[in-house]
Amino acid sequence: MKAPKNSYFFMKTLRKTILSSLATSSTTQFELQNDSQEFAQHVLNRSKLQKYLSEKAFEQMEQCVEKQIPISASLADQIAAAMKVWAVSKGATHYTHWFQALTGSTAEKHESFYKITADGSQLEQFEGAQLVQQIPDFKNLSTNGIRNTFEARGYSTWDPSSPAFLYGSTLCIPTTFVSYEGISLDYKTPLLKSLQKLNQAATEVCRYFDKNVSRVNVTLGWEQEFFLIDRSLAQTRPDLLLTGRTLFGHAPSKGQQFSDHYFGSIPSRISLFLNDIEKECRLLGVPIKTRHNEVAPSQYEIASVFEEANLAIDHNSLLMDVLDKVAYKHHFMVLLHEKPFQHLNGSGKHSNWSLITNTGLNLFSPSKTPMGNLQFLSFFVSTIRAVLKHEALLRASSVSGSNDLRLGLEEAPENMLSIFIGKHLTQVLEDLEKVSKGKLSPQEKTDLKLNVIGKIPEILLDNTDSDRTSPFAFTGNKFEFRSVGSKANCAESTTVFSAIVTEQLVEFKTRVDDLIEGKDMKKDDAIFNVLREIILEIKDFLTEDSSKIKKKASSKGVKTTPEAIKAYTTINSIQLFEKLEIFSSKELDTRNRVAYQAYVSETQIESRTLGDMALNHIVPTAIQYQNTLLENLKGLQDVYGTAFKTKAKEQLILLDKTQNYIDQISSEVLQMKEERKKANQVNDIEKKAVAYVSKVAPYLSSIRHHCDELELIVDDALWPLAKYRELLFIR
Repeated sequence: MKAPKNSYFFMKTLRKTILSSLATSSTTQFELQNDSQEFAQHVLNRSKLQKYLSEKAFEQMEQCVEKQIPISASLADQIAAAMKVWAVSKGATHYTHWFQALTGSTAEKHESFYKITADGSQLEQFEGAQLVQQIPDFKNLSTNGIRNTFEARGYSTWDPSSPAFLYGSTLCIPTTFVSYEGISLDYKTPLLKSLQKLNQAATEVCRYFDKNVSRVNVTLGWEQEFFLIDRSLAQTRPDLLLTGRTLFGHAPSKGQQFSDHYFGSIPSRISLFLNDIEKECRLLGVPIKTRHNEVAPSQYEIASVFEEANLAIDHNSLLMDVLDKVAYKHHFMVLLHEKPFQHLNGSGKHSNWSLITNTGLNLFSPSKTPMGNLQFLSFFVSTIRAVLKHEALLRASSVSGSNDLRLGLEEAPENMLSIFIGKHLTQVLEDLEKVSKGKLSPQEKTDLKLNVIGKIPEILLDNTDSDRTSPFAFTGNKFEFRSVGSKANCAESTTVFSAIVTEQLVEFKTRVDDLIEGKDMKKDDAIFNVLREIILEIKDFLTEDSSKIKKKASSKGVKTTPEAIKAYTTINSIQLFEKLEIFSSKELDTRNRVAYQAYVSETQIESRTLGDMALNHIVPTAIQYQNTLLENLKGLQDVYGTAFKTKAKEQLILLDKTQNYIDQISSEVLQMKEERKKANQVNDIEKKAVAYVSKVAPYLSSIRHHCDELELIVDDALWPLAKYRELLFIR
């Protein structure tokens, strides 16, 4: 029997086939048993390592870690032997130096524990030299122009402050990564430097108030947001597979209008996935505290317990990898892109930053004593001053091409940084602004201690964070930086934040000491005077509501990554980082070139993917739909003759609209391709990034608009790409 001309109506698209399959499939059950004893079973922490080392060796290692001094070769051999014994007993066959490359993901090269001896037998081997340093050929992880291929050696060096862990059958050893010339090629190296500098500066200020303080640690608690969609549906979307976001897709009739997904009941299939995630995290020592539905449909959040910042960042990097692996097992696809769906909330990684002394005191928590609250204000005001002074630099630490799509839209923080502290704390600062210049009278000092700083504990209890769109907020006993993107390594923003606060604390102490020594002031008088001076400098920049932020943001004009990252190489930024010995000017320039190249590559991939999909998926589907319309029109003409145009009015309108969109898509894809060719001819990487943002990127929106309009016209049975309503609501 001969098939009719429109036989494609009887052929299901991949999308329709998958939808039919999902409609009849059931949730796969995974047997999971929660065991509190399994926490950190796959982590070689210090208490476990101690069992494999002599008492002397363990004490030596502790001293080296505490004082940040090199570990001797003989001690490294003992530690390596202990690590090997533990790892092999757990089933490990390989080891790797695990580091956080500037590619944005973790990097690893697995080496076997075994070697073949001369007689052909197999022998376990893992020595101190292999533990402490590895020299892999990681030329593709080097930065633009920093190393030639013939100088491709980089050095990964063990970070003993972060414990090794077992991931699958591989012992992962957290390391730093530097070039042949000693230039950092990772996120951990500058992070460790900034944390150490902040420890020194903060400890000095703390000793105004407590001589027992000998160390101050930065703590970090991250909130990881992500989308979770069915993997089979994602396979109909080349844009999701290649770019991590949807380059096309008309908004569904229902999105997040009701906020009914937020904090709602977690779907059973998602719950099984999250249970599996938590089990993996428990084994790896990642302390997950909360999980919940986020605002957008199919969006979720996992948050951690506060940890020392270096370890917290290691754990977040590990979590992102675990999310992807466990999602595959559950037939999901995790989207860590900051804006995978247009017109819906994007995903961020709120980074909650605080300072804890070795005596257990949170320096951003109020105290029961006036002197304790004066210490709180010293750190609180210094931190605010640091952020406002280096607003552009801190913003640069969180930008990326993908995060540009999120900031300032659908409840996301604005792309200009400002600080929300609430009206109560704003009032405290206004009261401190009125402090007399010079020495304070006993009556004024008593009044300040009783009626201003003495009331801080009760103020903070009632000072809830009412403005969730503020990029930077004080939230009770920590500062929350909300601009960080969901797929970003939060080490970058933590490094910058720690550096700028360090600079301000050093300046604060210098100014206080000058008043004590030069003006013969008492310590608390000097501190009050310096606080008053700082408050006068910053008072015009503090905000109580988001309307002020948005007004400033709209006038600031820095809205793209290529514009923002210039803040790293200003004179002030270079002086800041070089003085603190965190980055050299060459390293800053190199990292900027990495960021420019990343922006170019990301936009280039999106542009090529969009062009291919528009011409290979959408236009052919639209033509197929046109053929259906033409057959219908021919049939109407056969029946109605010359009167068919009156009967076929709507069909003719649809045919005309479809052709107009096809013409516009074809024309603009060609124009975009030409602009891309021109941009690729630019040798200077900064100018190339600017060309991509100004000449190529605009086509992504305009071509998308035409394609999304076609989605509303073309027969649903023909449309090849999973639609928003399917991606977001089929779980």
